[in-house]
Amino acid sequence: MKRLILAALMLGVAGSAQAHEVWVERDGNGAVRIYLGEPGDVLPEGGDPEFKNLKAPKLLGGTAAQVRKAGYIETSAPAGDVRVWDDNVFAPWDSEGKKEGVVYYARAGRSDTSAKLPFEIVPASANANRFTVIRDGKPVAGAKVVVVTPDKWSKTITTDAGGGLEIPVNEKGRYILAATVKDDAKATLPGGAVDAVHRITTITFVAG
Repeated sequence: MKRLILAALMLGVAGSAQAHEVWVERDGNGAVRIYLGEPGDVLPEGGDPEFKNLKAPKLLGGTAAQVRKAGYIETSAPAGDVRVWDDNVFAPWDSEGKKEGVVYYARAGRSDTSAKLPFEIVPASANANRFTVIRDGKPVAGAKVVVVTPDKWSKTITTDAGGGLEIPVNEKGRYILAATVKDDAKATLPGGAVDAVHRITTITFVAG
């Protein structure tokens, strides 16, 4: 069921890109861990089979070395929220005679209320359970956001007219939120020219 919900969120993303997301985990101000996989499922030992495609995610404002671990990439960053993006995970694929591609955005932490990525889920206030989906500086009304709870239960919530949504936080642990948009416009990605781009964004936070 969880896999079906995530696949529905990403409807139209074909091949190995389907149902996969990039997300970031961080405990306090410790090491940064960057994953590629299906956050609604338990991570397989050694990582998701597609993890090999996550080669060099870009850490916003950071230049620390990245170390490849079993199932994730580890790096370091200054204290505070962490943001990552990657436009070169999966090669463009054919869809009904056109080329499509995917760009991933990911964030860990909910202390900063500003959006610094082109597509981002931001807290309404520091450490709040209310969030806003922002695209190019503007809230996205009607966006479908998948919420994965610490026990891996998934729920889909639609943003209101102001792009906002309230997350029910009923247990301790790490929450993952994910949203997607599709740009039906020509663009050039590292893998080549495409006719449409799927943009997928996640945010994780730990509720105490």
